[in-house]
Amino acid sequence: MPPRIKISRDEIINTALNIVRESGEQALNARNIASALSCSTQPIFSNFENMDELRLAVVEKADNIFEEYSSKIEAEGEFPDYKANGMAYIKFAREEKELFKLLYMRNRSGEPPVIHSRINDKMENLVHKNTGLKGNDIKLFHFEMWAFVHGIATMFATNYLDLDMTLVSKMVTDTYRGLRKQYGMED
Repeated sequence: MPPRIKISRDEIINTALNIVRESGEQALNARNIASALSCSTQPIFSNFENMDELRLAVVEKADNIFEEYSSKIEAEGEFPDYKANGMAYIKFAREEKELFKLLYMRNRSGEPPVIHSRINDKMENLVHKNTGLKGNDIKLFHFEMWAFVHGIATMFATNYLDLDMTLVSKMVTDTYRGLRKQYGMED
């Protein structure tokens, strides 16, 4: 009868996530995780086939944290739905720098390209609802808006600058209004 594993898969994932939060993705290795758990690397490789599988589990956990974070910002009702998503993205980058980098700034070589996702579907539906745009105009509007929001978020995540969130909110609104004008809509 094999010995019972005393360290669970969830404990390993949570520990790995905390290592990323504190030291960044580059610190994510079996030795650091084992040290944080006060064990050998054996429980890690009993629960995961390899470090790539564990890394993927950490990315999924970070994505779930972002989704909860985003849902909370939306539910607070401070911003209209579409803007709430952009502001949540920026605030997440500001408050969870390393998790943001893991999710949105990691090297994607070897990963399938992200053409479409449930998040894009949701955002494109909101763009259609708010603007009446159709087809490729919806996609382009959202991509242009997202590129702006991602730029601000990246500056927060890399400590390039630290703007007041009231100013950021105004900048996001101004960009949204400018795009609406570009597409022939009145404010």
